[in-house]
Amino acid sequence: MNLSDDSLLAGMAMGDAAAAAAFVRRYQPRVYGLALTIVRSNTVAEEVAQEAFLRIWRSATAYDARRGQVGTWVLTITRNLAIDALRLRGNHEQPIEPQALMETLLSREERESRSTHVEDKEQLRSALCALPPEQVRLIVLFVVYGLTAQETADLEGIPLGTAKTRIRRGIAKLREALEVSGG
Repeated sequence: MNLSDDSLLAGMAMGDAAAAAAFVRRYQPRVYGLALTIVRSNTVAEEVAQEAFLRIWRSATAYDARRGQVGTWVLTITRNLAIDALRLRGNHEQPIEPQALMETLLSREERESRSTHVEDKEQLRSALCALPPEQVRLIVLFVVYGLTAQETADLEGIPLGTAKTRIRRGIAKLREALEVSGG
């Protein structure tokens, strides 16, 4: 099914199970990835993702395209549910912690490239630790989870220009620290 997000949501609003299945397939990696980044538990992230899709299904008729893109709406629902899940479990830490994000980044690299050397991983870890936390969060959301700059800005509650600047500066610092050229 190669329909737009808006078409899939419209189908869901009319109770079309095939549209819902296509929508879940499209957004599942992003929803689960964001939930995992925030809650840092596979089990809780699965619960959050399931609840997010149920909420989206139930409120598909309420989605207003004038208020933002579907992806942003979906990830905002996920983020709010993940934060609620942390609060319910008595976790009052910052919901997004740079160390957890860095571990997420490194574990993904391990899955995708087994040829990466330990030294490279340590160098990346050090370079990420040297960045301000607000840059690390945006870089992970942008690079690892494939969110757009607008989606990361919406999730962080900052202007688009600020998000783009933080991502660009963070990546430039990583390149410099890792002695990577070009872009």
